[in-house]
Amino acid sequence: MKLTAKILIGLGLGAVVGLALHFLAPDLFDTLDAYFFGPLGTIFLNLIKMLVVPIVFFSITLGVAALGDPKKLGRIGTKTVAFFLATTTIALIIAIGFAYLFEPGNTGIDPSGAEYESEEAPSVVETFTSIIPTNPLQSMVEGNMLQIIAFSIFIGFALTMLGKKVEAVTRVIEQGNEIMMFLVNLIMRFAPYGAFGLLASAIGQMGLDGAMAMAAYMLVVLLALFIHAFVVYGSAVFFLGKMNPLRFFKGFFPAATVGFSTSSSSSTLPVSMKVAQENLGVPKSISGFVQPLGATINMDGTAIMQGVATVFIAQVYGTDLSFTQLIMVVVTAVLASIGTAGVPGVGLIMLAMVLNQVSLPVEGIALIIGIDRLLDMTRTAINITGDAACAVCVAESEKKHGLPEEVPETDISHVK
Repeated sequence: MKLTAKILIGLGLGAVVGLALHFLAPDLFDTLDAYFFGPLGTIFLNLIKMLVVPIVFFSITLGVAALGDPKKLGRIGTKTVAFFLATTTIALIIAIGFAYLFEPGNTGIDPSGAEYESEEAPSVVETFTSIIPTNPLQSMVEGNMLQIIAFSIFIGFALTMLGKKVEAVTRVIEQGNEIMMFLVNLIMRFAPYGAFGLLASAIGQMGLDGAMAMAAYMLVVLLALFIHAFVVYGSAVFFLGKMNPLRFFKGFFPAATVGFSTSSSSSTLPVSMKVAQENLGVPKSISGFVQPLGATINMDGTAIMQGVATVFIAQVYGTDLSFTQLIMVVVTAVLASIGTAGVPGVGLIMLAMVLNQVSLPVEGIALIIGIDRLLDMTRTAINITGDAACAVCVAESEKKHGLPEEVPETDISHVK
């Protein structure tokens, strides 16, 4: 909460300073923007972009490896992964649909001061045939995220199948992931100043129209998050989990508040498992597998942010996303959710990956960075709620088979 308060203060100061300079001293704003606001925001954006490729490789490789031996996971693992992938896809469809319905980015602003033209999107066939990299190192150098994800999935599967034979390699990748998470936490300490610089620059250039655009973006994301939580999760709990949704949300509320305050689904994991077992009656064997796995690969709230933000940035820059590009947004964000670590701020790194994939400027993140912390807190609460909903549904479905005596536990030693 201390970091949250600092970011909110940076947000408020950035908005006030930007608006004041926009109306009272536009010439002074141009000077400050060139030598202070702009560089401050650029440094923060570069710090984020610096981590994109390594964090995608490490976290997705470990996310796939955490699935364990498919022969041992069996029925429960299949149900869990299917639930996560299905709800994440639904979350993205809701997000993109709401973004086009309410059009928060259609304000006629060009934040870059110059027109931006996106590159022509490849066909669906070209896109899917190029997912498999011919040179993984070249893919990393070029930042081709779909190819990096594909390569990471293969490596993670190999680590799972080879097991003890490659323990040393697995440990190296875990340590690499630890380094990336440390750097994410370190960079987030700079976030209040980056938020101030980015918001002061954005508001100073755009005036009230820009503030209204960002407010509209925030409201669309919040609406999509709550619709997904109460309609999608509520329906799943009712029809698949055979549980009253009111009982579910009331019982899980203590864990959701912790997730909201920490902005970290991984940090909240002990509390969310305890609440699911004691308040929702989920067996320890199910909770001990589903919820740790969800903290690694289930990020519906983050996916919603990425869907709305991508369309929002495209609208601001006057770029029409083709149907193929929208499909790529869904595919990339679903795959990225597998590797989105449960720590504050990492969603912005994954958003940079999605923007790159559909040829939109990463600089568009500047439009949303200032208010992302508040949204990060909300989507974390949604993420862990989805994990609990999956646990309830899987537990109910296993009653007819008899609950397993022993369920393989997910290794979360790499998650902080």
